[in-house]
Amino acid sequence: MASMEGATAMGAMAEEGKAVLTPSQFNLWKQRKDAEAAAKAAEAARKREEDIAAGRVRMNGRELYKHEPWVFDDCQFS
Repeated sequence: MASMEGATAMGAMAEEGKAVLTPSQFNLWKQRKDAEAAAKAAEAARKREEDIAAGRVRMNGRELYKHEPWVFDDCQFS
């Protein structure tokens, strides 16, 4: 009976002029949205790497450790 109520509710939404979104349509939208977000993040990371290499921005601690680990070497002070 619950599935019948859901079908009736979906039919009522379609009758009111609202679009009905199927799970497959949602999955396609979500995949596209995730791909766009990943591409945007990759582009931002690439630009950040270029800016660091050119010296246009300051590095945070993780980036400094990645690019110049000798700064964190305490062997000479032991």
